[in-house]
Amino acid sequence: MAGFTSFPSASVLIWISSLLLASYACASEAVYYSVPLVNGLSWSFYESSCPKLESIIRKKLAKVFKKDIGQAAGLLRLHFHDCFVQGCDASVLLDGSASGPSEKDAPPNLSLRSQAFEIIDNLRERVHKKCGCVVSCADIVALAARDSVYLSGGPEYDVPLGRRDGLNFATRETTLDNLPAPSSNTSVLLTELATKNLDATDVVALSGGHTIGIGHCTSFASRLYPTQDSTMDQTFAKNLKEICPTSDSNATTVLDIRSPNKFDNKYYVDLMNRQGLFTSDQDLYTDSRTREIVTSFALDEDLFFQQFVTSMIKMGQLTVLTGGEGEIRANCFVRNSDNVNLTSAVEEEDQEAHSEL
Repeated sequence: MAGFTSFPSASVLIWISSLLLASYACASEAVYYSVPLVNGLSWSFYESSCPKLESIIRKKLAKVFKKDIGQAAGLLRLHFHDCFVQGCDASVLLDGSASGPSEKDAPPNLSLRSQAFEIIDNLRERVHKKCGCVVSCADIVALAARDSVYLSGGPEYDVPLGRRDGLNFATRETTLDNLPAPSSNTSVLLTELATKNLDATDVVALSGGHTIGIGHCTSFASRLYPTQDSTMDQTFAKNLKEICPTSDSNATTVLDIRSPNKFDNKYYVDLMNRQGLFTSDQDLYTDSRTREIVTSFALDEDLFFQQFVTSMIKMGQLTVLTGGEGEIRANCFVRNSDNVNLTSAVEEEDQEAHSEL
């Protein structure tokens, strides 16, 4: 898109962030290695039971992204939507039943990519074929999100594993209450995510996941019509109105206009130029509590990467099930107790896995 507004003075930005950079740069790496692990999670959980787990997932995703890099954003978003609602338990994958709709049928999840669900179950099938039914769907979702970041240009990092799959999905109301809307301002984000032990720096860093992916026009139309949001760059708004006429409810556009398919820090540069797509994005720069964090990430990509890793590891441990809790689903979309073909499916996978070892 043409017509970027001028970038704020470099000397001013450096002065604003100079006090932050030294402390963040020194602290980020230390924080990363000191993120406490939930009891039951481990950096080497499948070392014996499924030693090739991560290579199986990465090789498959590399092929998927070579055909369509857009799927990376879909998988990353799936992990966020799973963890924020009732913890990282793969409950977002469960299908509904005659008794009611599932978590993924709730309004905030209706725009999750259908391909993301298919990719996760394809990965589960490959992993279980190789190792037997020992790896949870929740861990596969977490690893797929990590590889989505790395394979689209972002940092590579380890993921603590050992999550178990949940037995129930969240209600529509619980899902709505735990997934902040794109129209949310910074106060709402800070308040809601504080309940999940995520602070302002975590909120800004995790929002950087919007450096890849697309947004539906309906999610930000209120910033364009009937009156344009005063925090939005004029040329940016003009271009969005061409992409998002009021008559088209299905139109989409990229979240990061500078490098939409690369995981980098340009999302924060967008915010400084008043080119954030959602209110929840742009208000991070408007709000004095988070503006300097946005600035520091815009100036230093390594700093953003370090903090993103730390915040992802924190988020990836939200209310996880471990040990004897939950289960390891034989089918990511169905609880084992509801899967009439569970016994034969597990036996078949175990036999195939053993024959290949």
